[in-house]
Amino acid sequence: MGKYFGTDGFRGEANKTLTAEKAFQVGRYIGWYYGQKHEDHRARIIIGKDTRRSSYMLEHALAAGITSSGSDACLMGVTTTPSVSFVCRTDEFDCGVMISASHNPFYDNGIKIMRANGQKIEPEIEEKIEAYIDGEVGELPLAEREDIGRVTDYSAGRNRYIGYLMTIPTKGFNGYKVGLDCANGASWNIARAVYEALGAKVYVMGNEPDGLNINDNCGSTHIGKLQEFVKEKGLNVGFAYDGDADRCIAVDENGEEVNGDQVMFLCGKFLKERGQLDGNTIVTTIMSNMGLYKACEAIGVRTEKTNVGDKYVAENMMQNGFVLGGEQSGHIIFGKYATTGDGILTSLMVMMTMLEKKMPLSMLASEMKMYPQCLKNIVVKDKEAAQKDEVVLKEVDRVNRELEGNGRILLRASGTEPKIRVMVEATSDETAEKYVDQLIQVIKERGLAAE
Repeated sequence: MGKYFGTDGFRGEANKTLTAEKAFQVGRYIGWYYGQKHEDHRARIIIGKDTRRSSYMLEHALAAGITSSGSDACLMGVTTTPSVSFVCRTDEFDCGVMISASHNPFYDNGIKIMRANGQKIEPEIEEKIEAYIDGEVGELPLAEREDIGRVTDYSAGRNRYIGYLMTIPTKGFNGYKVGLDCANGASWNIARAVYEALGAKVYVMGNEPDGLNINDNCGSTHIGKLQEFVKEKGLNVGFAYDGDADRCIAVDENGEEVNGDQVMFLCGKFLKERGQLDGNTIVTTIMSNMGLYKACEAIGVRTEKTNVGDKYVAENMMQNGFVLGGEQSGHIIFGKYATTGDGILTSLMVMMTMLEKKMPLSMLASEMKMYPQCLKNIVVKDKEAAQKDEVVLKEVDRVNRELEGNGRILLRASGTEPKIRVMVEATSDETAEKYVDQLIQVIKERGLAAE
C-alpha cells in the first residue's frame, strides 16, 4: 500500500486527508497520463459519485484537473461503482473514476480509479500519482486554448447499465416480494428500477439520501433493519447494498443473514450444476469462513485464496480464467458479466438461483455451515510493526496450533485505517472471542496499541 492509495483507492476524511486540492492533483495527473497515449484525439475519463455531500466538491475538483490537462471529463452523476466499471469498458473510456468511501460514514470519501477494462488501476500508476501529489516530479503542462478539455454529461451511461442488468436474468421475478436496502447511497435510484422492470414487487428502504445519512444504520454493514423489514412485510428475500453498491449481503425469508461466503457457495454450486463454473474454482480471500472451504470440498469445487481486497480476487480470476470469486463482506465478482464486485448483479444471481432451483434462500444457504467467527479491531501506532512483532507472531502461532483442524486465527492490517484486525474462527463463539481477546491483550502489553 502507498501513502495515499490503499486496497480500495485513495480514501480518507473529506477536507482533511482527502482535500479538493488533492482531488485536483489526481485529476491533473490522470488527465495528463492518459492524454499522452493519443495523438489524434483527447483522452476520455468517466466520473461517477455516491451521495455524500463531499462527493460533489471532489467531482468538480477532479473534472477541473482532468480538463486542465487536456482530457475530457464525462460525468455520470450519482451512480454505482460497478456502473462506472461497466461504462468504462463498454464505451471505450481511457479510465474511470468513482468518488466514494464505500461503506464508511458520510464524512469520509475516496477516489477509486479504474483502467479501460473496468478493473482497478495498476499499483505503479498509483505510485506515480502519489509522487506527483508530493511534488516529487516536475509540474505537468497545462492545456491551452482549444486543447483545454471539456466536461460533459454522461448520465446516459447509467441508463445503459440499468438496461444491461435487466438482460441478465433468464426469468422474470413475478410473484416475488423483494426488499432492497440501498444504504441511502449510490443504488437508491437504480436498484428499484431494475427489480420493478423484472416484475418483482419491490419494497425499498435506505432510499432517501440527504448527503449525510449514507450507511447510517443501514446498508450491508448494518442489516438489522432489513432483517426486521423482511419479516414484518413477509418478503421472500432482502438485499442490502453498501454506499457505492459494489457489495451485497442477503437476508432470507426468515430474516436470517446470508453473507458473501454463503452467496458464493450457493451460486457456485448452481453454476457448477449448469456447467458454467469455469475451472471448477471459487476464488476467495484469506478472510473467508472455513465453512465455505469445507462445503466446497464436499461438492468437489476447488478454492483459491488471495490477500484481502477484491482487486486481488479479480486479478486471480483474470489470470486463471475463473468466473466466480469474492469476499465474505459481499464483494462478489461474476466474471461472465463484470470485472468488479457488483451488489445489484450479485442479488440478481441469487434470485436466478432461487428461481431455477425453486428453493427459498434459507434452504439454499443451509447447505453451508458457518464456523463461529469473531473479528475485533485495535488501533495501533504502526501497522507494520504490530504485524511483525516477534511476541505477537509467537502468540498467533500458539493459537493456530491449539485450533488446528477446528479453527484458525488471522492478523491483518486495515487497508484504509490505522488498525489491526484480529479474526478467529472456532467451534464456538466463546472460544473465538477468547482467543481474539488474548491476542489483543498481547498487542497492548507490547506497547503497540495507540493511546
